[in-house]
Amino acid sequence: MQIDSIQLYQQEWTTLQNQFDSYEKFSLLIKLLNISLCSLLLFYWQAGLWTVLVCAILWLQDTIWKTFQGRINQRLLIIEEALKQALINNESEDVLPLQFNQSWILHRPAMSSLMSEYLTQALKPTVAYPHILLILLSIMLCIF
Repeated sequence: MQIDSIQLYQQEWTTLQNQFDSYEKFSLLIKLLNISLCSLLLFYWQAGLWTVLVCAILWLQDTIWKTFQGRINQRLLIIEEALKQALINNESEDVLPLQFNQSWILHRPAMSSLMSEYLTQALKPTVAYPHILLILLSIMLCIF
């Protein structure tokens, strides 16, 4: 692997890592928005089951956000492996730098796989919290 390729990998890694971290921050903002909005809907406007719908929509948005972050993570891992191989044996051109979007298009899963990917993300504890608790609280307040 040439020095130019290593520099391109480093550039791509830095850009994607910054984006990965940014997605984490915005996921937290979605969660905070959900807590704030659902609290207003439940306790101020007493919106009842509409709160469940709003909470579910924000949970889905967070899931989509985290799923795309996961795709960035996949590319980061590929780049890191290519850099590691370059450092070990100085010859790994199997993975071209600066190909995040092309790589995604070439490996884009079918619709059912995409839905499965979203569901997997939605059920991860770091994504489900606080959304699931807000939905349960909304339902409990409507029932009792």
